[in-house]
Amino acid sequence: MTRSTLTGAARLRAPVHIRAQASLRAQVQVKALAALKKPMQAVLLSLLLAGAGLIAGTGAYAQTQVQVQTQVQVQTPAALQGPANPPPAAIPSSTAGTSAESKGPERNISEWLARMHEASRRRAYIGTFVVSSGTSMSSAKIWHVCDGDLQMERVETLTGAPRSTFRRNDQVITFNADTKTALLEKRESLGLFPNLLKSGDSSLAQFYAARQTGSERVAGFDADVVQLAPKDALRFGYRVWSEKKSGLVVKLQTLDALGRVLEQAAFSDLQLDAPVSMAKLSQMMGNTEGYKVEKPELVKTTALAEGWVLKNPVPGFKPMSCFKRAVSGAEGTATETALQWIFSDGLASVSLFVESYDRQRHVQEGLLSMGATQMLTRRFTDRPGDKAGEKSGEKAGEKGADWWLTVVGEVPPQTLNMFTQGLERKK
Repeated sequence: MTRSTLTGAARLRAPVHIRAQASLRAQVQVKALAALKKPMQAVLLSLLLAGAGLIAGTGAYAQTQVQVQTQVQVQTPAALQGPANPPPAAIPSSTAGTSAESKGPERNISEWLARMHEASRRRAYIGTFVVSSGTSMSSAKIWHVCDGDLQMERVETLTGAPRSTFRRNDQVITFNADTKTALLEKRESLGLFPNLLKSGDSSLAQFYAARQTGSERVAGFDADVVQLAPKDALRFGYRVWSEKKSGLVVKLQTLDALGRVLEQAAFSDLQLDAPVSMAKLSQMMGNTEGYKVEKPELVKTTALAEGWVLKNPVPGFKPMSCFKRAVSGAEGTATETALQWIFSDGLASVSLFVESYDRQRHVQEGLLSMGATQMLTRRFTDRPGDKAGEKSGEKAGEKGADWWLTVVGEVPPQTLNMFTQGLERKK
């Protein structure tokens, strides 16, 4: 068990969402890319606390920008062994004071998430957002405003290094006050929980069940408490507090198979229908004077075009997007390319990174656990007869080569293991 300081890196994985603290989702996943070129201990510093931007409309970057101290558990691949599909334990109900039975017809999971999603798109608000994992806690202040399909946000960290992040739909810029750098990015929506979730997406009901368990007050608002329980052992569960009148999510917990809270995020104070000026946010977003603007290289592609397939798909997880990213080579003297392949089941997401193996940088396989966020690193060999971990003098991209896999997501370890076992090189 290692205590490490996790510093948010001003990245976004997708626009608005409530996307669960279960979320490292592309945000933590993008940050993990930086860890690809570092030894295991340095990787601990590169991961972000899962569950960023859980509250409706806050981007994943909200949580990732807070500096946090948390417990990080490092395991070897052997720790992934165990029952392939143990029955998920029942998730304890909330101790809410109002019985769900008295609330009328029960909504199904698609109806609940569609309601939450619409609330995040149609309400202006200002609030203080608090993320906790174990004994660690961080916070940020959020301004959110919408006008039709146009969504804008401002996120200011209240703990850790000072950072300001602005988002206009898929355009995101993060100002780092300490380094005087501004990171400009464009992110596609992943269709994650519940961003752009369509009520017609029937596949969610195959893997999750929704049940209202009561009501409680959060940040001064009455909220319905909803359990989202997984139907298998490949995903975590959630407990969501949805503001009664609007449906806006005001609190969210990620739960393991025993119903234990892995991570939690909530508004500590919230002003709905707040007077947030979109014009003022736009002006602040465009003012980069005094900052060095950086724009990471990002090329959209497909896994098949890059020579990769998932021969054994992980149940429920669908490919959402695929990119090539530039990463620093050994000692930062060269630039290499890593592939990021993103999957989602509608609530949780997983990013699969593939880059050429470098024995100087890739020194240890293993599993890192941080709250709901898991990260698995493994060497992959596509030469027949060779075993993972053996030395190779060939370069990645040639017939028969070694690769380094990094799989990150807010899912149980066995799910990440299925992704690595199902990956296959086609060219």
